Amino acid sequence: MDITFCCADTNADEWLPGLRAALPEATITLWQAGAPPARYAIVWQPPRQFFAEQLQLRALFNMGAGVDALMGPHLSPNTLVVRLNDAGMADQMAEYVCHALIRHFREFAAYDQDMAQRQWTYREPLPREQFPVGVMGLGALGERVARAVGVFGFPVRGWSRSAKQITGVECFSASEGFAPFLRGTRVLVNMLPLTAETESILNRSTLSQLQRGAVLINVARGRHLVEEDLQPLLDGGQLAAAVLDVFRQEPLPADHPFWSDSRITITPHTAARTLFQETVAQISGKLRALERGEAIAGVVDMQRGY
Repeated sequence: MDITFCCADTNADEWLPGLRAALPEATITLWQAGAPPARYAIVWQPPRQFFAEQLQLRALFNMGAGVDALMGPHLSPNTLVVRLNDAGMADQMAEYVCHALIRHFREFAAYDQDMAQRQWTYREPLPREQFPVGVMGLGALGERVARAVGVFGFPVRGWSRSAKQITGVECFSASEGFAPFLRGTRVLVNMLPLTAETESILNRSTLSQLQRGAVLINVARGRHLVEEDLQPLLDGGQLAAAVLDVFRQEPLPADHPFWSDSRITITPHTAARTLFQETVAQISGKLRALERGEAIAGVVDMQRGY
């Protein structure tokens, strides 16, 4: 097996020894411009030159769940694109979303302000039934988040392209289910893949259909959100807060208005990081299965984009 490794913002000195130890039968090299063609590739946000040169790839393994950076005519139609199924990301996503939800629900930001002013103030508990949580995208990560939210007693709703049935989750699907899903949601969690159909789906029109005083939690992709629509919705009270882990430009520019808005919580695309051991084990297992001619999980439907 000839494997090339081309991963932006990734420490190759850490990953290459681990991959070589897991796949001793393979030749694994760090991609450089002009490198000879390989049979397989392990990538994260590779440059266009990589695709122009690597024209004989049997399969391309993405070091994450989102594959939007790989879509386009530059990719050979004969190359399988394989995403990570989980690799430890689902639990991290569930932790992040539950923390953001409970921090808002329990009004911890207000307690932080009280602490800064040395004030001892009680707040009446809020009823959970008034905070229905809607999860957009019910794949492996979205389903894990929906189930985790339900543990805390919040009403949970879910919306996906195709119909799903998840115990404890009121499920909606397709275009006809989108508006009813939004109308019954007060905390909206975006877990959707980024496709032509989902880009800019978080906009003034859709977010205005949520219950008034809603909270947006976006842990999917920055291009899902029309950023200029967010602050007017906050100013008008339609949204009470937003928790954003992803942005159209990353790192977020220092002069971006989101930095100075106390209603917006910003984290640096860290809701779920790819875990080393889990990722190496999953990719090596799938590579060997392909070599044996077996079917593998996580193959991307190029028409759907995920």
